[in-house]
Amino acid sequence: MSSNQHSSVKAILYAFLANFGIAISKSAAAVYTGSGSMLAEAIHSYADCGNQVLLYIGLKQSDKPADARHPLGYGKITYFWSFVVAILLFSMGGLFSIYEGWHKLHAPEPLNQAWVALVVLGFSIILETFSLLGALKEIRRIRGNKPFWEWLRHTRNAELVVVLGEDNAAILGLILAFVFVLAATITGNPIYDAAGSICIGVILITISVFIGWRIKALIVGHSAEPELQTLIETIVAEDENIDACLNTITMQFGPQVMLALKLKMKPGISIETAVEHINSLERRIKEQAPTVAWCFVEPDNAD
Repeated sequence: MSSNQHSSVKAILYAFLANFGIAISKSAAAVYTGSGSMLAEAIHSYADCGNQVLLYIGLKQSDKPADARHPLGYGKITYFWSFVVAILLFSMGGLFSIYEGWHKLHAPEPLNQAWVALVVLGFSIILETFSLLGALKEIRRIRGNKPFWEWLRHTRNAELVVVLGEDNAAILGLILAFVFVLAATITGNPIYDAAGSICIGVILITISVFIGWRIKALIVGHSAEPELQTLIETIVAEDENIDACLNTITMQFGPQVMLALKLKMKPGISIETAVEHINSLERRIKEQAPTVAWCFVEPDNAD
């Protein structure tokens, strides 16, 4: 397992442990207080636990070696499971929260011992904050000195994008639930609790759409990150046996990359010598860019 995958596993573990503890406490508080916001948050936390299990399954399946039916391996399977998670976040999280809020608006019920819900929500915010900090720590290990927003824009690590999105959705949802339950408690009007559930649903749907949009490009087929492409171009440009790089194609397959190059070799080189130079170039690329698992080089004189 690569270092990037190891970071993803740790981030998933942080999120799972936090969400599992939160889900149990939210469920008890929702039953006791009758709060729609708490019930929406409990369902959201259970859905997140299931999502983290699916992400872990995707990571383990992506480690399967290449075979005759899948000659470039199973790396892209992580994108499939990440997209499934986005769908679940949209349906089980967002749509259910809106439905629950709509139901409470038409059949409002007074909250029972709302302070219990507030204590649980406060405790949940603390746990989710630790989960988010754990995810950010693993992201920092991967992105290095790259600015966070630049990493988020260009990263091909689907699992960390999903975990980051879930953690942010969870914290925003918890804060909203706390505010609306507090408003319902102060005013004695349960409509605020129902409105909180609807707002939570809107946030979950918004973040699930963002996650789905980011994963879509990876499922369709995405080039490698710009830094890797620049490194490959530099290695090729420094090779004195190459007259010009006619075309470069990269494709991301989970944590690994497929590279195809079309090169114009220096004139007067025999086929045998050209083959030796190409093999040497492939070795240098894989040494300096270990994520390049497949390298196909075609010598030519025009693109």
